[in-house]
Amino acid sequence: MTSLDPASPPPAVRQRGRWPDTTTQILIGLVAGIAIGYLWPSTDANGVHVVGGGESIKPIADAFLRMIKMIIAPLLFSTLVLGIAGTGDLKAMGRIGLKAVIYFEAATTIALFLGLGLVNLFRPGAGVQVAIPKAVGEIAARKPLTGWELLTHLFPTSIVQAMAEGDILQVVVFALFFGVALAAIGSRGQPLLDLLESLAQTMFRFTGYVMRLAPLGVMAAIAATVGKLGLGILITLGKLVVLMYAGLLLFGLVVLGSVALLIRIPFLVFLRAIRQPFLIAFTTASSEAALPKALEVMERFGCPKNVVSLVLPTGYSFNLDGTTLYLSLASVFVAQLFGVEMSAGQQLVMMLTLMVTSKGVAGVPRAALVVLTATLGQFQLPLEGAAILLAIDQVMDMGRTAVNVMGNCIAAAVVARWEGVLDDRAWQSAAG
Repeated sequence: MTSLDPASPPPAVRQRGRWPDTTTQILIGLVAGIAIGYLWPSTDANGVHVVGGGESIKPIADAFLRMIKMIIAPLLFSTLVLGIAGTGDLKAMGRIGLKAVIYFEAATTIALFLGLGLVNLFRPGAGVQVAIPKAVGEIAARKPLTGWELLTHLFPTSIVQAMAEGDILQVVVFALFFGVALAAIGSRGQPLLDLLESLAQTMFRFTGYVMRLAPLGVMAAIAATVGKLGLGILITLGKLVVLMYAGLLLFGLVVLGSVALLIRIPFLVFLRAIRQPFLIAFTTASSEAALPKALEVMERFGCPKNVVSLVLPTGYSFNLDGTTLYLSLASVFVAQLFGVEMSAGQQLVMMLTLMVTSKGVAGVPRAALVVLTATLGQFQLPLEGAAILLAIDQVMDMGRTAVNVMGNCIAAAVVARWEGVLDDRAWQSAAG
């Protein structure tokens, strides 16, 4: 039986050539939105606001973002609990799993702070006068929580209230404790684990349905943005794309190159070995499409099967280096775009939030958008920023997905070397 991607039209429709794929639809929506915003601007030649124009279809983008927002709490809760309680391989293979998780957290933390450093250094979103929505401005003006207030705020008095109010930090904390407790009761928790697996799969499909509306959301968001700010906003978005690819290149060459040096593997040999899964991930923007080839390549590289079969699939949830780097860039970029100044402490808390919320949603279409929307809502940043970024998401998704695959491949080599089971003769013969 053929598996259907809910974000794609039925195969029969695609085969007749009457319905472009989702990526093509988004690009069409992007071009249409730019044209609408340019041809029907929201201000006249004298800078006076005009009723109507491209900004008049903004409610379509708002509706799309509200649909994403309603997905966030059940999706993150189910995937985080499953990631903690349902990872049987980590329990069965204890030591290997623990080493993998230690490496994953180290790598993703470096990626997050690299992105944070780049976005604060180059400030790609600064200088654009985007008005802050009134409600967001009122919230942003409130006095920030102190350290102790933030600590107590992490623990919800009611998980239902936390979900209803979109307090993602409280949902995350509840999910962490819930997952540990569920894992502790062993087989008695299996029925609930099965239920959460069904919930997660349902939310994946639900997200796919919502993402069918992404072309309309992109069109409306970019039309409203261009109509209000002019074509100059495209230059600002271009700066973000260039900065993200520069960050990915820096992470790949410096961070992963240093890791290869530490485990005594020539980095160029490693790059040649993984070129096929890397190119598959880049061209398809799908980590899953590259997984079979990545498993095959890393076994040939000298990593034992038991290490590869645990580290690579687990890394798809816990070691998204490219995605976490993008999220740190994108979240602060949105704050800069709307002129919201965030203190170093606020940015640090945001990074810690991203570190947790980015886990477990790799199988979701446009997963980074879901996590970004959750983070923006948590820190009272305008969700319109996520809609604007969706317009260029496909271009950025290709790069971050390729780096995700590269990071997971080298993670397998790291754990194999750490365990003392990496077959040096295998990669040396491949190099020769």
